Amino acid sequence: MEIMEIIKDAFVFPSQNLEKLVIYIVLTFVMGLFIAGGIISGIFGAMDNSLYFVLTAILAIIAICIAFIISGYQIGVIKTGIDQVDDAPGFDWINNLVTGIKALIVSIVYFIIPAIIIAIVALVTNIPGQIADIAQQAVVSPANTTAVASGASPIATISDAAMASLMGSIAITGIIALVLIIIFAFLATMANARLANTGSLSEAVNIVEAFKDITRIGVGKVIAVILLSIIVVAVIQGILGYLYGQVPQLSIIGVIVIPYLTFFTNRVTGLLYSDIA
Repeated sequence: MEIMEIIKDAFVFPSQNLEKLVIYIVLTFVMGLFIAGGIISGIFGAMDNSLYFVLTAILAIIAICIAFIISGYQIGVIKTGIDQVDDAPGFDWINNLVTGIKALIVSIVYFIIPAIIIAIVALVTNIPGQIADIAQQAVVSPANTTAVASGASPIATISDAAMASLMGSIAITGIIALVLIIIFAFLATMANARLANTGSLSEAVNIVEAFKDITRIGVGKVIAVILLSIIVVAVIQGILGYLYGQVPQLSIIGVIVIPYLTFFTNRVTGLLYSDIA
């Protein structure tokens, strides 16, 4: 499919499946109620009775299960795009739950790798050591003792060289982190499509094949479609954010808009992946 066809189809898709969208909205609302109940119960448990902690645990487990079901259903929406069918999938609670757990594992795999690399880069650029050195200067240097005694800020006595070195290390690490997060976000998108297409966790966490999928579809097309979908979501959220600022009561619309946009973005992923499915 062409880029604009994907965006148009995906944007219309939720409106063609209002019944499923309503069920999805109700699920998210119920999950929110369980989360709120768990928080309230936890507060009462901290102040009064340990039995509240049992209730908190139960409510938390239910909320987590609903979250997995919602996540699994989103994978199902991706599948409709891959198959290019117009009907949203039915809710299969157990299957959605299992798929949601798989989706969580996929997310962990695709974001723990950049997290580890970023941590290694931070160590190589010696950010922890530089922070420790600056902290030591701020605490024990004779100049700081004088500064504190005179009411001046201790940070003013830290050497410019130490601060420049730390800022340089943070900048290098930040740039590498941004690049890695973007790359793995694209890979994770392909991974979710692979999970939707095959149902296989091993296929979804195959990073090499996920990368190959991007090249098979076309790097330019993948970037264009995903960025365009992000722009669509950002514009809608921006307009609504302005309206919420003018009329706060309208924020209730978010209960409908956010699920609608979730259907939209997942449908986009599926339609994009349909080129090679």
